[in-house]
Amino acid sequence: MHDTVIAWYRNHARDLPWRSPDRRPWGVLVSEVMLQQTPVTRVEPVWRAWLTRWPEPADLAAEEPGEAIRGWGRLGYPRRALRLHAAANAIVERHGGAVPTSYHELLALPGVGDYTAAATAVFAFGHRHAVLDTNVRRVLARAVAGVARPSPTTTAAERRRAESLMPEDAATAATWAVAVMELGALVCTARSPRCDACPLATACTWRLAGAPAAVSPTRRGQPWSGTDRQARGRLLAVMRGDERIVEKARLDGAWPQDPVQRERALAALVTDGLLEPLAGGRYRLPVG
Repeated sequence: MHDTVIAWYRNHARDLPWRSPDRRPWGVLVSEVMLQQTPVTRVEPVWRAWLTRWPEPADLAAEEPGEAIRGWGRLGYPRRALRLHAAANAIVERHGGAVPTSYHELLALPGVGDYTAAATAVFAFGHRHAVLDTNVRRVLARAVAGVARPSPTTTAAERRRAESLMPEDAATAATWAVAVMELGALVCTARSPRCDACPLATACTWRLAGAPAAVSPTRRGQPWSGTDRQARGRLLAVMRGDERIVEKARLDGAWPQDPVQRERALAALVTDGLLEPLAGGRYRLPVG
């Protein structure tokens, strides 16, 4: 499996900036946070702008957290911007401004979970860890376990399987990790897998079993139009403008169709630390 998938990756890998030979650890960490629940096509321009403005953690740490939200743009789930800002501060305070190399030190950063810590340790520093994102889990579930898709959450059995499949050599293991991830993103997709283009087609346990349907129902995608998420996005779009302090009337105009929903969305933004209320019904992005 190793040679087959890695050979396929050499020929089909996308040219992504956070994979370039001159990539820096901070750029890898930023990419992993941005890519959570967000397509590559949306992430790449924001990632480039982010690294141009804040090429190292110290550059971001020197800014107000509200600037991270502003730089996040319309990627969605903007609390990730605050987590990156907090991680940058921790990197400066605990590690002298250099992204830590070990999985455990990465995991100790604010807002960095198991996947992000493992992915950064592997893709930035070439360490040997199991990297289990949605794409990897799906490929291994089909090719090895013979099921259409993995369980909703990562299980201990999945982790053991992934660890048992890692090449012994750390550099090869790092390439294997990104190769399996790419295979899941481009070929072994969730809804319409391209089995005819898959390098594992002749050995895939799921395909050889007749591609049985999943036992549990497919999770439905979250709606967007008319939701609180959309309302929060509209309010934040106003806040990301040139004005540092925004009157409540401006925010009211951003979501006039449902005042109750607007107030709920505004309260959620304040609770999440994405907005700060000021006297006189005014708001600003967080400054401290």
